[in-house]
Amino acid sequence: MRSTPPRAALRRVTGGFAAAGLLAACALALNAPAQAAAPEFTLGGPAETALHPYPATGAPQKATLGFTVDNPSLDPENGTFADEYTVRFDLSGIAGIADASFSKEGSADCRITGTTAVCTDWGVFAGLSTFADLELTAAKGSKDGDAGTIEVTAEAQGITFRPFSAHVGIGGPDLSMKRLPFRTKLQPGDSQPVPVTFTNNGTRAAEGVLLTLRYTRGMAFTERYENCEYSESDLGMGSPGAWTTALCSFDGSYEPGATYTLVEPPTIKATPHAFYDSFLYRVNEDGSAARAAERAGARYSSGKGATLTLRKAPSPRSADLEPGDNQQDVDFQTANSADFAAYGARAEGAAGATVEATVGFRNRGPAWIGYIRSGEDVATVDLTVPAGATVVGKPDSCRGVTADGDYRENQKAAPRYFCSTPMSVREDADFALPFKLKIDKVVAGASGKVTVRNTHLAAPGLPFDPEPANNTASLVLNAKDSGAASGGTGSTTGGTTSGGPAATGGAGDGSTGGGSASGGSAGSTGSSSAGTTGGDGGEGDTGGDLASTGSTALMTGGAAVVALVAGGVLYTAARRRRATR
Repeated sequence: MRSTPPRAALRRVTGGFAAAGLLAACALALNAPAQAAAPEFTLGGPAETALHPYPATGAPQKATLGFTVDNPSLDPENGTFADEYTVRFDLSGIAGIADASFSKEGSADCRITGTTAVCTDWGVFAGLSTFADLELTAAKGSKDGDAGTIEVTAEAQGITFRPFSAHVGIGGPDLSMKRLPFRTKLQPGDSQPVPVTFTNNGTRAAEGVLLTLRYTRGMAFTERYENCEYSESDLGMGSPGAWTTALCSFDGSYEPGATYTLVEPPTIKATPHAFYDSFLYRVNEDGSAARAAERAGARYSSGKGATLTLRKAPSPRSADLEPGDNQQDVDFQTANSADFAAYGARAEGAAGATVEATVGFRNRGPAWIGYIRSGEDVATVDLTVPAGATVVGKPDSCRGVTADGDYRENQKAAPRYFCSTPMSVREDADFALPFKLKIDKVVAGASGKVTVRNTHLAAPGLPFDPEPANNTASLVLNAKDSGAASGGTGSTTGGTTSGGPAATGGAGDGSTGGGSASGGSAGSTGSSSAGTTGGDGGEGDTGGDLASTGSTALMTGGAAVVALVAGGVLYTAARRRRATR
């Protein structure tokens, strides 16, 4: 069993830090005022750890505690503490209760002498990092219920450290969630019961339990319960409300060796938006620590009626002996589709003028699309620049390529742009991409193509989209039927028309108009004033008003995370961007 804190991915400081030439000239670069108080770092780790009792035969089971130090600097380049520091562990509180040793891999230079351990290391990055892994087993002669505390302190020149205490106990509850036999191939509207069942395999009772039900946008429970609180959040998927979490509390004592199930199981249903979806179900002993970990800073609202409250536990609490089996999850695939309709724009301007044009696509539904496990982009918007124009401002999610779609080092004046979507697109999303184009030469009716396609250029079809005819639209400059615009440089009147809202953001700053491009949030919405550049045939959706639901902010980043968070991070799938070709 490995205990790790539910925080960001931990970065280790190694001896290669100095060899890489990153040694700062000063011992500390935190940009603090000359007379400011010494910076304070915070020591941390698992606040509570339960060990399996010493066995009658065989070797005792080991638990690994990762101890951390938090450098509060927000500057990853200049906020590194570049000097030696020393950490001391007072192990006297667990003498006769647990035996300690340090992991041979990844720990700082650590030594144990009697009931004291000392670790020395060099350098602390800005943010959270792990400096040592302490391995614990129950000591021979220890008994179920024995408990003690490890006190951790540290020192370094010019730095103060906030100490940390780690509580260690022998035995405790061990809540194990039973995996349920769900049907995973569904039709919209299909429902099935969720008879959550768990067993306490530990040595002591759990005093109250907290049930976590977390599900993606395409699934929903048919009822909300009075002893549950609910929250909707992004959890790294790039779409508001991608996940719903229900935290349900149950009073009572749940005895070791006993199995418990819900008397009337709730029902989960595939909504009209279902496509690829996940459902996670987890059980913990209830308490403030478990509740805080499950909430993860999100806002929750109560279900119908009064929210149940916890009574005082009649017996001491202990950490879970095997937290790895508290949780199960399942993926659903619903027979459904989503219609991604591209839209283009028209703009007018004289030679030398800069015009604005917002292109993109709308999801006409009915399904939302989320690549939950892989974290890959849902689609790519492929823009060919009209003749006689140069792109001088683009969203951060777009990169210039050659006319054939090959890699291009120079991002200026590219003839073509590939724009990435997030790993999820809601059923009502408007993915708007504001561009600024300089008209180098007036070419009457110059037209560029806007296509929403698969991320692989060689296989452009969207597997979930049954209407490929509207995946393409046009970006037209100085349409032949409207005449060239007059005036000097600067945005032309009505520079952005067509399907997307008028762009108000600057070049490359990630801000968008009424819709949302990756890298920014929705801004103020402009109005469209011109006609379309094509019909509903092969040219796709290039005109009309915004969908009645409004535009939806879709956020992306350099590395998106699939976050099925339950008392910490269940798993983290680093978002690997495909080569968008």
